[in-house]
Parts: sequence; structure tokens; C-alpha cells
Amino acid sequence: MILPLSLAITFWLPAFMGGEPAGQPAKKPASPEERAIVFLAREVPRWSKENWCFSCHNNGDAARALYHASRLGFVVPPKALEDTSQWLARPQEWDHNDGKSRLSDKGLARIQFAAALVEGFGAQRIQDRRALARAAQSVAELQDKDGSWNVDANNNLGSPATYGACMATHQACRILRTADKGRYQTAIARAEAWLLHTPVKSVLDAAAVMLALHEVRSEAAEARKAMCLELIRAAQAANGGWGPYVQSAPEPFDTAVVILSLSRQANGTVKQKIAAARAYLIASQLADGSWPETTRPPGAESYAQRVSTTSWALLALLETSRE
Repeated sequence: MILPLSLAITFWLPAFMGGEPAGQPAKKPASPEERAIVFLAREVPRWSKENWCFSCHNNGDAARALYHASRLGFVVPPKALEDTSQWLARPQEWDHNDGKSRLSDKGLARIQFAAALVEGFGAQRIQDRRALARAAQSVAELQDKDGSWNVDANNNLGSPATYGACMATHQACRILRTADKGRYQTAIARAEAWLLHTPVKSVLDAAAVMLALHEVRSEAAEARKAMCLELIRAAQAANGGWGPYVQSAPEPFDTAVVILSLSRQANGTVKQKIAAARAYLIASQLADGSWPETTRPPGAESYAQRVSTTSWALLALLETSRE
């Protein structure tokens, strides 16, 4: 017999979390962040057990969010990340991920797994720095001649599980900076040059460029970030969220990435926008702790996009939890 999701959580979650004794009702998580952690802590290990492989959305994006939550002091059950940590510590195996579901884009998978590894290393759930070095090298090898990491040959608008060129380039730069900023200085400089000149076609692009250039201090970089910020200011909807374009309906993923980009800013007007966007995310969170998947085009059903959307939304709330 298959239990409904709500009953399955009630009976199974307390034992998994090491919390309430059997027979007693589970305590409801107090915050939106905790509710999202409960959802992802269930879904991250579930994929490898059911599909005999590791996925970019569960063991990449979602694991990254859980590692970050752990770094900030939130309770994340060790079992939720145990098999993922072992997998991420073996970058040499990432391109040979067997199972029911094969990686559709090995380049994107390397970036997503490496980004999770960076957080796992920071959270001290993964100890081997050699794994971080190997992962960074595997990502560096994918850089295009123009300086970008273009993970989509069709140059489509990025999504939670497909990123797009601007987001992939931001994530790749972050990986290289963390692993060995000096060694990858040239690759990072080439990426920054590309980010300064590539057309910003969407709100998502603007947010990703702001994230990638946050630490860059030059006249050109400041002008670029100011331009992206103006686009973002103009695109916020009345309910506090952002969609992929200025006139688009808000989506949780786009809103989350914009929140992350604005969290690096300091002025009062930006803080008001972040507060409104947090309210939008919290209001759109589902009962099980997840968020409706952001898909391109909108309105489709996708487990991968739902898990990745939830991961980005959790990261945004974690980053601004003190606002």
C-alpha cells in the first residue's frame, strides 16, 4: 500500500530526522527555511536510491542548498547528504553516471556537482581538498573561447535546472575562485570580460551578471552592475516577485536569483525590494515545503525543475534570513 504524501511524512519523517519518538506527532518546522530543508532532506537521497545514479537537481542543486543551510547552523540530518557527499568527492566519476536516468549535459552536470562540492567543503561535510581541485579542473576545461561557459547550444533562457550561459559562467567562476583563484586567474579574467560585454537579455541574465561581478572593482564593472540593477528595479511585480522579463509574471526561481544578487547591495531601497520578494516567496511556498517549479514555458510539470526551484528559493531565504 502506498501512503499519501502527508501520511508518509507523518510516520516516516520523525525517525529519519532523529526527532520525536514513534507514536508521537512530528513537530511542524517553524520557518519557511526549515520546511524547505525537510522537503529537500527527503528528496536528495531519494534519487540515488530509486534511480541508481546521481542527479544534477537532487545531488547538485538541492545538496548545495542543504550544505549551505548546514553552514548557517540549520539542522540538516547527516543521512540526507551521506551518499551525495561520497559521490561529490569523486569528480573523476561524474562523467560516468550510470543508472535509469543519464546526464543530458555532462558539462552542466560538472558545474552543478562542483558547485555543490564547494558548499559541501565549506560545510565540512567533505574533507578532501584534492576533490575540489579535480572538480575545478574539470570545470575549467569547459570554458569556451569567448570566456563563457555556454551549457546550452540553443542559447535558451536559463531555468532552475539548465542555468543558461550567464548563470553557468557565474557558477563556474565561483568554483574556480574557491578552488584556486591564483591558478585560474586567466580563466576568471576571460569570464569577467565576457560578462562585461555579453547582451543582457533577461532579468535572470541581469541577476547572474551582478552576482558574477560582485567582487570586481572597475569603472566598467560598476557601470555594468548599475545597468543590471536598473533593469531589475523596473521588472519587480506588484506582489514582490520577478519573472524572466520585465513584463513577465513572477516565478519563484527568477525571484530567488534576483534576491541573491540584491543581497550583496546595502542601501535601504534595495532592502525594501528584498523584503517584498521574500514575502512573495514565502506566500508561494507549498504545504510540503517545496515551491512550484519554474519551467520554460511556464506552467509545465517537472520534478527536476521543482527540486531545483526549491533549492534556489531556499538559498535566497537563507541568504536574507536576517533582513
